[in-house]
Amino acid sequence: MTVKKYYFSIINHPITIYIYIYIFFFFFSFQINTAAVIMVRLTMDLIAKSSSHLKNRKNCSLPQYLKKLTHLNFSNKNIDDIDDLSMCRNLTVLYLYDNQITQICNLSFAANLTHLYLQNNQITHIENLSCLQSLSKLFLGGNSITVVEGLEQLKELRELHIESQRLPPGEKLIFDPCTILALSGSLSVLNINNNNIDEIHDLAVLNNLTHLYAADNQLQDMQELELVFSQWPQLNRMDLRGNPVCHKPKYRDRLITICRKLEDLDGKEINELSRQFLINWKASKEAKRKALSERIMTREITYPLSADFHLGPQHPSAQNRAGFLGKRKPLEFGRPSIKMRSGPVWTDCIGVSMSRREKIPASAPLATELQESSRI
Repeated sequence: MTVKKYYFSIINHPITIYIYIYIFFFFFSFQINTAAVIMVRLTMDLIAKSSSHLKNRKNCSLPQYLKKLTHLNFSNKNIDDIDDLSMCRNLTVLYLYDNQITQICNLSFAANLTHLYLQNNQITHIENLSCLQSLSKLFLGGNSITVVEGLEQLKELRELHIESQRLPPGEKLIFDPCTILALSGSLSVLNINNNNIDEIHDLAVLNNLTHLYAADNQLQDMQELELVFSQWPQLNRMDLRGNPVCHKPKYRDRLITICRKLEDLDGKEINELSRQFLINWKASKEAKRKALSERIMTREITYPLSADFHLGPQHPSAQNRAGFLGKRKPLEFGRPSIKMRSGPVWTDCIGVSMSRREKIPASAPLATELQESSRI
């Protein structure tokens, strides 16, 4: 009897009840996750069986319905592969984000596709997109892409979103020069957030860029940024938050003066009045620097330096300025550390200096001899 009472007291204890509830929900969630592992292939049959498309079909046959279809949304459906969807030839928008797709394939039919959403998949390479001649927006964020390539034929691409790639430790997102050059005529929005990027000089050719999102990278060279941004006259929105360069002196002021059309920097709007003030301040600073340089050049031409101290001071720097220390007089000979001789130094034929007494007798016979030779 005592054992039964003890057993029921344990069962009815609040902590025991919580433990049972926790175990129940744990196994329930485990079963759900196990079911979610099942991969799905995107096919015509899957589209036909979709409840949303069954409602829209009404009395229309499947081939006719697929031919009229312009938007297709199969996001978050555990899709790992794309089958032949050539019957959807008028497709313009395709949503396949939050799936398990490993390879971009079977999209050559979609000549009219303008928007492609493939973010948060398992894609490692950008490929098989050359037939999408009308594509204007491409979303590839949250994949495992290491090189931006394979977009040379997308002449209408306006937006490229390739942020937050799952890169190997220590690696960064790389841009293929041929691809970037091919996109320079059309690309206006570029999202490269959180890709461990430490330089962007390869992107300087994107002279039609209006929006740049490059937050949470490793950009730190201010001069490189100024050089690149000077090539983007249309840039009006930029986000560089989370980069080391943001801590550089005058970071914001320098970028505002370089990007004359910038309206938003790091999520903060730019006041036109403050922009004009910074531009005028920079122009005034440059004018003063130029004037100082011209004065220095003029002074060097007017007062050439001389190494001959017998000529006296040849440059204002050879004399003390008026009033220097209030006591010292202007120097008369070059540098004060060099002592000048008061008269010429007499030497013999081998260069040994002689006193004045030794000089007179030695020179008399020589003078007589010169006179006689002149007479002859």
